[in-house]
Amino acid sequence: MPDQSGRRIVVTGANSGTGKEATARLAAAGARVVMAVRTPAKGEAARAEILARVPSARLEVRRVDLADLGSVRAFARELLEQGEPVHTLVNNAGVMAPPSRMTTADGFELQFGSNFLGPFVLTNLLLPLLLRADSPRVATMSSGTANFGRIHFDDLQFAGRYRPNLSYAQSKLANLLMARHLAAVATERGWDLLSTSAHPGYTRTNLQRSGPNLGRARQRTLFRGDFTLLPSQGVTQGTEPLLFAAADPAAEQGAYYGPRHLGLVGPTIKAGLPRSTRGVDLAASLWSVAERLGGASLPG
Repeated sequence: MPDQSGRRIVVTGANSGTGKEATARLAAAGARVVMAVRTPAKGEAARAEILARVPSARLEVRRVDLADLGSVRAFARELLEQGEPVHTLVNNAGVMAPPSRMTTADGFELQFGSNFLGPFVLTNLLLPLLLRADSPRVATMSSGTANFGRIHFDDLQFAGRYRPNLSYAQSKLANLLMARHLAAVATERGWDLLSTSAHPGYTRTNLQRSGPNLGRARQRTLFRGDFTLLPSQGVTQGTEPLLFAAADPAAEQGAYYGPRHLGLVGPTIKAGLPRSTRGVDLAASLWSVAERLGGASLPG
């Protein structure tokens, strides 16, 4: 991990999984980390765990619910009023495959809203603070399932027929397109801003269980994913593509990083982009739609 002294980093979903691991390792490298979490009590518990591991960690817990654009705006407003630059934004938080269609506080399908639209609005609102910083970055977490995703412009909210995994794949493809378009904008405007993306391969976290349990009266403890012949890895290794995207000097503008072996496990490499990201004007079209839906746009 390169030295992160003097850098202020916002990590969403910092209380568990790859978010907590990224927070611990960035803090150990000297960064001051804003732990952006939906439930402050869980954030404080994670903060205590990280401090036990990294006593020198400088951590601040703040609430943001990416499934509520009012909460996103309030979180961003507090940082903007404080005025201190943000050197890196790590868009890590997400939800995976709720069994039935659920909606955000603003009426968007939950995965589209919290995995993509919430981070999109947050990124746009924090850009003024990022552009004040030295060598700023936005690192956005995608997923290998983006390879199977399509942007359903005719039904972005899966209101017609809800398919949990297809909705998840769409949201993660949208994350990739967001990162790619922001990279293109930064290059076009001459911003000293690096926009990257990553995926964790098959990393064992609570994501595989928490999403499928959403809305269930009785929580299930076993899922089909618990019984697989696919190779998997722990969160320490699985967080490395995200950390590379967020902090490594070798990370490239608009690049995508993931595990080497079958895209599932192993050391970090530059990953191939899904064919579906290469459509002419697809990223720009999605960005335009997201601006209208989220009520947030690039700074003038």
